[in-house]
Amino acid sequence: MSSYSVTSTDTFTLTHAKHMAAKVATDLKRMQRLYGYPSDADIADYEAECIALLKAGYFGEMTYGFRRNGDWITPTLRHKARDLAGASAPDDDPGRVPPGADISGATFYSYHVHGTGWHAATQSERDAFPHKRVGAPAPGVNGYLVDDRTYSAGGKALGRSSVRST
Repeated sequence: MSSYSVTSTDTFTLTHAKHMAAKVATDLKRMQRLYGYPSDADIADYEAECIALLKAGYFGEMTYGFRRNGDWITPTLRHKARDLAGASAPDDDPGRVPPGADISGATFYSYHVHGTGWHAATQSERDAFPHKRVGAPAPGVNGYLVDDRTYSAGGKALGRSSVRST
């Protein structure tokens, strides 16, 4: 009988965070091209926030998209962080933002849910974090979410889901 042991050490760096955040920014740029939102300045801010959240270990779940009557509608993208714990995950190309959705009466919005790193941080670490968000109720989903992309680097991944209408 044989026994095997595998040891893996991944160090998540600023370069890894930038790699993954650039894919999120590309998704947002494609959304802008199809629907006019978010602005270039907002995309740059979202990318910087994403980098900081990923690097600090505070990224839990971030949703970018359009809201109508308090619910997310197509086209909306949700990115959810996970630690790969030595496993591997694909590093997909960004894309496939659904074209042709009806966004009349909708507004662009983003919503973040902090990850476990945020809850483990001290109050002074939270206070020092440069990207502040205020509390707000989580929007519902008008339709359902479909897992469609994974962005990974340095032992971490962002799973992307898209809202599809019923």
